[in-house]
Amino acid sequence: MLHCLKIFLVFYLMLFTIPKVWAQNAENFPPPDSASQIYAQRTSERMTMDGTLLEASWKDAPVIEDFFRIEPRQGGNYLYKTQVRILYDDKNLYFGVFCADSLGKKGIRVQDYRRDYAFSQNDGFLIQLDPQNLKRYCMSFQTTPLGTQRDLQVFDDSFLDNDWDALWDVRTQITAEGYTAEFVIPFKSLRYEKPSRGDSLSWGITFSRLARRNYEQTVFPAIPQAFSPYRMTYAAQLKGIEVPQPSVNLRIQPYALGQYNREVREGKASGDFEAKFGGDIKWALNSHAVLDMTFFTDFAQADVDQAVNNLTRFNIFFPERRQFFLENSGIWAGTDVEGVKPFFTRSIGLDSGFNADPLDIQGGLRFVDRTQSRSMGALYVRQEAGRSTGASHFWVGRYLHNYGKQNNVGFMFTHRLDESEDSKEFSTINNSTLSIDGFFRPKDELTVQYLVSGSRDNTSDSLGTAGSIFVGYTPNHMYWGWVSKWVSPEYNSRMGFVFQNDVIQHNPGGYFIIRPKQKRWQWIRRWDPGFFVDYYQNASDGKFQQAEVYLFPIYLVLQNGGLIEWALFQNLQNINFDFRPLGIEIAQDQYVYFSQYVLFRSDASRKFSGNIRYRWGGYYNGKLNTLTTGPRYAPIPNIAATLDYEWNQFKKVGILEQNSNTHLITGGLRLAYNPRWLLSVFYQYNSFNEQGRWNIRASWQFAPLSFIYLVWNDNYLRETDLRNQSTIAKITYLKQF
Repeated sequence: MLHCLKIFLVFYLMLFTIPKVWAQNAENFPPPDSASQIYAQRTSERMTMDGTLLEASWKDAPVIEDFFRIEPRQGGNYLYKTQVRILYDDKNLYFGVFCADSLGKKGIRVQDYRRDYAFSQNDGFLIQLDPQNLKRYCMSFQTTPLGTQRDLQVFDDSFLDNDWDALWDVRTQITAEGYTAEFVIPFKSLRYEKPSRGDSLSWGITFSRLARRNYEQTVFPAIPQAFSPYRMTYAAQLKGIEVPQPSVNLRIQPYALGQYNREVREGKASGDFEAKFGGDIKWALNSHAVLDMTFFTDFAQADVDQAVNNLTRFNIFFPERRQFFLENSGIWAGTDVEGVKPFFTRSIGLDSGFNADPLDIQGGLRFVDRTQSRSMGALYVRQEAGRSTGASHFWVGRYLHNYGKQNNVGFMFTHRLDESEDSKEFSTINNSTLSIDGFFRPKDELTVQYLVSGSRDNTSDSLGTAGSIFVGYTPNHMYWGWVSKWVSPEYNSRMGFVFQNDVIQHNPGGYFIIRPKQKRWQWIRRWDPGFFVDYYQNASDGKFQQAEVYLFPIYLVLQNGGLIEWALFQNLQNINFDFRPLGIEIAQDQYVYFSQYVLFRSDASRKFSGNIRYRWGGYYNGKLNTLTTGPRYAPIPNIAATLDYEWNQFKKVGILEQNSNTHLITGGLRLAYNPRWLLSVFYQYNSFNEQGRWNIRASWQFAPLSFIYLVWNDNYLRETDLRNQSTIAKITYLKQF
């Protein structure tokens, strides 16, 4: 402990005597009193979507080119010029973009053809639209120079719904001078209100471009570096459009599926075939309200969960991967609160028994209504009975009231009913939660979020509570914040997730953001030295559980997007329960130990990239060395191969002072003919439980958001000598009216 305190004092002495040459005078600035205005021009010409921008209408359209640099330094001259033109006709909104790059094709950085690609790894151009002028919400349409699509919804520049998919298209061309992009966004894919006669239409809009080779990001209009292009309080106003009457905006997406399941247990094989039919319906009732319906829902094409070796006392959180539940998930209370979620959709579609077997979802409804003053949401899902649970009904109701410029307060009610079933001795279970939450931003740099939730279950007479409060301060040159969470022993949300019961957590800390000015340091984009403290205690009696001091004196974000970090950890642990991480029994006692790690992550936009982290030091009464590494090879955008490896070496750990090693190997391969023809291969092996599994998925997008999938899964667990395999063929077709 004394060793760590000495390092802590040296670190702070260094931190507050940073040479002035490393300082940067680039403060935040407020939104303009009068937003800049840009104009779209009507075209009667037949537009050919090929990315060439050769139509005469493009030449006559007004040009937007007054961009503002936010990375790597705020303001000043920038290297990569960008021009944007906007057209429209009776059906569509068009954006023509020219992104200059003197190296042409040689300068382009695109990793693969995957839809919803990783923004920071690729060259890209972004369009943000706020058709209702809410100033707290936007739809973002993005592309790479190869025409790969990414779309998302963003709320308060805080929550990103990356899994929202809209019906739109883009085509690109790479030339010797850079690349062009031609967007077509149908009006029927947007939600807006047609202005009254004589009123002028005005939509919020921002643009952004990332030139990945030099990691230069520019925006229009000017937005401070501390924020993102999604901060719509800074948006320009798009004018000059005569929009058609909003359409019915009805999307129907049926599917048909055939699946063959095979089980091999102790050398004996059995199999069965099933056919399924179902689908989704999305109906935009008006510009701000959407009704989603799902019938006999299937998620055969969803990404599989990756195995995780848990070395802590806390529950592992696996994110949602199913499309129906991902869209509009940001409306629910606690969505962006890590570890305390009164409603988490992964609780739907699983048996509540020990094995958490998947269960069929027979149907569901979701209603979302957002306006400038409030948001409302409701969800109902019915799930079939399982081996440990009767047929289940899930209800969620949500109301959120906006006030001021960027503030809100809301409540959410959840209720789960598990039906009784005499033949299987299932008793009726009623579980409810009521949550109150809010978001408060008194100034652009200061954010306060809070959540309080109470639960009631008919299997217990007690009321449980949980909650969280966050305060964060984010000017351009630093971040400081405090998070506190609690979960009482009695809190039980059968529709939610908590990281642990009977716990209070305090997590204060922060870091400086130092951007060097001298040329010899230009390879460093940011130096972010700082610290965080994590302190846990019982919620019931206040007794200490554990604490960790995390210091990172070296945290260098490189100009090429790479990262170098050296971090130190001082841990204090009070183990007073049965604790067996990876099968190693830890004695109930108090422990103090020190560890550290070094991390290097290379430029992820290059053909060969990767990361490596090595952590070493104490672990309870022994030692633990952990190596994680992940090389990636993408010689061309059509091919991308990854290999992730985790090695844990325990030395004299636990009651038996065990020496052991575990290996977790994860491999992936993506092949693409173009953005519409994709093949992915996933394999993982965990030496801890000797489990191996495959997932191979081929997809063809034969029409916008319409797919044919072929999927093969194989899961083998040596401990039980059990192998489960499934072969799936699925077709989905989307029709929008």
